[in-house]
Amino acid sequence: MIKLNLSVIGSVIFATATFIAGCNGIDIRDIQPANRQPAIEPDYSGITIPYNIAPMNFRIGEEGKKFLVRISSSNGICNKIRSSDGNVIFPLKLWRALTGNNADSIEIEIIAVNKDKKYIKYSPFSMKISGDSVDPWLCYRFLYPGYETWVEMQLILRSTETFKEKYFIENQLLERNCINCHSFNSKKAERFLVQVRGSKGGTYFHDGMDLTRRILRTDNMKANVVYPSWHPSGKYVAFSSNRTIQSFHMKAGKNIEVMDLFSSLLLYDPDQNLISPVSDRDTANYMETYPCWAPDGKYLYYCRAEQVMEGFDYRKIKYDLARKRFDSDTGEFGPAEVIFSASEINKSVSFPSISPDGRYLVLTLHDYGTFSIWHREADLYLLDLQNMDIKKLPFNSNETESYHSWSSNGRWIVFSSKRLDGLTARPFIAFFESPGKTGKPFVLPQKDPTLYRRLDKTFNRPEFVPALPASEARDFMKASAKPPLKARWIEK
Repeated sequence: MIKLNLSVIGSVIFATATFIAGCNGIDIRDIQPANRQPAIEPDYSGITIPYNIAPMNFRIGEEGKKFLVRISSSNGICNKIRSSDGNVIFPLKLWRALTGNNADSIEIEIIAVNKDKKYIKYSPFSMKISGDSVDPWLCYRFLYPGYETWVEMQLILRSTETFKEKYFIENQLLERNCINCHSFNSKKAERFLVQVRGSKGGTYFHDGMDLTRRILRTDNMKANVVYPSWHPSGKYVAFSSNRTIQSFHMKAGKNIEVMDLFSSLLLYDPDQNLISPVSDRDTANYMETYPCWAPDGKYLYYCRAEQVMEGFDYRKIKYDLARKRFDSDTGEFGPAEVIFSASEINKSVSFPSISPDGRYLVLTLHDYGTFSIWHREADLYLLDLQNMDIKKLPFNSNETESYHSWSSNGRWIVFSSKRLDGLTARPFIAFFESPGKTGKPFVLPQKDPTLYRRLDKTFNRPEFVPALPASEARDFMKASAKPPLKARWIEK
């Protein structure tokens, strides 16, 4: 349990949330210095956080019958917290006082009382506070890790400012169908789409007014639409159409391999309900996937590899990063241009995403193939679209880093990482101002700081969202009961 010991002016009580400067350091005689920082879970030491982030609750990973924690903010606010179980839980009102009023850092000092009633003082650690806010909501798929675990799956909207959660979609309401990719139009909550596979399958579109189920596959297509990207105007959605297979590794450390047998790019007009191929003037055959629009809508970025043939070696499939110029008035594309040839360095690219100002592109780089979430070597890289310089981001670990997206203001990157246990993906958030000015990433804070240790579900495809969408879980159930709208094919 947590007890609060607040410095107050006169007889001001805690309920008024009035905190003052002048909190002295912890003064206990016969303290032994540990001469190191304490182990904490999650590791929040030295991180950079947005001022509007939820309380960074943590657990002290040191021996002790009780703990005394002193928290001081650069804005002069301080607080002392006593913990008997090692959990340090910040009341929201206190946390806002510590991070508000132009605070730029928080320092935390911990003293442990061991079973012999000896006091161990650990070196303080700090958190930097950025004046750049993060989007108030994070949307992600929540499911068990594996290759076909559809029994329980949700699309969740989680507040980044508090611990509030909202179930956006629950597959129990859709006959336990598989909830696939979700995408918001320029991160706006009014227009979005969600892919569903199964008896209630289709692409669920919300146009700002209504939620409808649509079938986008036509007889002209070899495979279903899979990975989406909204054009900034909202007039179009680029899709990749993928036919994939799965294989299973016998080798330790490798689990599943997912690869394309075929993939191509398509352009969908949701207002006209028309879908058309993105033709390539190149005579060579390519597999094309992971479309991503530039913020100004003038280029479509994507990943491409040479078309595989019968008896192919999956370890030799290498995807490059390419783009095509786009005319939004005519819906026409220019020729393909490879801007990063990963195959030349014996690597493969997936998941391109572009900063809101259009300057930088983050991509996932791995040894081969297109499905990087099962590749331990997968890391995040930053491509400068002005000079085409590419560098490895300092956010990486020895485990998988895969899907990622930008905040609306371009100051934060959220990405999936398996660094905590090597199996389940967790959403990590990192500060980004420029290639030379970034922050140590931190895992999304939880009310219970031990949650990630105990939770065997994975957080998939995290996306920042500036507001709550208009639809709720039962709206999807209602839309699934109506006949779907079938798209019409048109050749450009």
